[in-house]
Amino acid sequence: MSRRRFLAVSGALSLGAAVTACSGDSGSGSSSATKPVSQADIDKAMKTPTQLTFWTWVPDIQQEIALFEKKYPAIKVKVVNAGQGVAHYTKLRTALKAGTGAPDLAQIEYQAVPTFTITDSLLDLAPYGASALKDRFVDWTWAQVGGPGGEVWAIPQDTGPMGMLYRKDIFDRHGIQVPKTWDEFAEAARKLHQADPDVYLTNLAANEPAAWHGLLWQAGAKPYAISGKSTLSISVDDAVSKKLGDYWGGLAKEGVISTDPDFTDGWYAGFNKGKYATWLTAAWGPAFLSGSAKATAGNWRAAPLPQWDASQPASGNWGGSTTAALRSTKNPIAAAQFAQFLNSDPASAEMFATKQFFFPATKALLSDAGFTGNAPSFYGGQKVNQVFADIGDTVSTSFQWPPFLDQAATDWTETVGKSLADKADTVAALGTWQSRLTSYAKKQGFTVEGA
Repeated sequence: MSRRRFLAVSGALSLGAAVTACSGDSGSGSSSATKPVSQADIDKAMKTPTQLTFWTWVPDIQQEIALFEKKYPAIKVKVVNAGQGVAHYTKLRTALKAGTGAPDLAQIEYQAVPTFTITDSLLDLAPYGASALKDRFVDWTWAQVGGPGGEVWAIPQDTGPMGMLYRKDIFDRHGIQVPKTWDEFAEAARKLHQADPDVYLTNLAANEPAAWHGLLWQAGAKPYAISGKSTLSISVDDAVSKKLGDYWGGLAKEGVISTDPDFTDGWYAGFNKGKYATWLTAAWGPAFLSGSAKATAGNWRAAPLPQWDASQPASGNWGGSTTAALRSTKNPIAAAQFAQFLNSDPASAEMFATKQFFFPATKALLSDAGFTGNAPSFYGGQKVNQVFADIGDTVSTSFQWPPFLDQAATDWTETVGKSLADKADTVAALGTWQSRLTSYAKKQGFTVEGA
């Protein structure tokens, strides 16, 4: 499976997919409804012939939409694939700025939500009943789509809690136990590469800021915080970040991990030839790997990430997206109801998990034995979904994203990522990343705390 195809399926990888928040109109700061919409008004709207336009990259989503249209026959949903990643968000921002051509709803990744809320581009779904769905979704996902005033800016669709896929056969051959801590992981990396210089315990891709942010999340870092519309805190070189920089930069310098760019021919070949003994990945990784490394079927297993503090299990997230309604929609009730139904209706949510292979955001599916009990032969019959469902419970709810994620991703690749690839000083690179982001934020009109 190619990276392009997998992006179309999951939308899980494109950390640098958002466009600069400051390029859109500023809006008024209020949602189109400030008090709860009555059930009578909702019922009336859902019986009124309406066409909604939904921009999404999810393939075959018409299957889920058919469930909605069956329940609400007066509402028709037109699907438009405006692209993936940068293309999707750029077209959306352009339409919003022009005041014409924007859809009623759009697929938006968790990390891109702040890019659109800071410009008041999203419809607050709380007045349309969305707040009642809170307990149906994994806690950290709801924190990602919520506002400080109880706003609900989008409905979670899928997730990517991070774990570790590992080659049991390689571990067994070299007498390596599954590392429970990052110290044990480093020791195993040295032991394995010394025993077989052609094999690395893992590959930390020097072109993948998404994975780095997931590892920051796991470590308890708070790299970004938004206060109001114009004040930011940027801390990508704080003590926690430097701990990661020293750790991973050190292993890269030693040459006991590889830093190959991911989703390349060489990277795929590395998995199939046994170059990498683990993949630090997200919950969408197992399905992806089983289709991309068929030569290794039966040898892989899943485990949680190694821990910084084994007494307090933690993980981060890499990937996943939401359904958001645009504030400019002329059909706010129908749009809000569609976003809620699409992702909370049990049949629709199950279809995403079984047809598109999304990792669920609903608690019901994550506790359903039909989902968690799946035991694929590629993973030796292990219940991999259960492993990642349990990991999802350890993802912190407090992680935030910046309102200019594309810049953060580009700067990471050119500083931190480059230091890993060059076996240079990663801690120093973090300082450069911090400086570049601070400078960029100020140029965009933000006040950066402490700078």
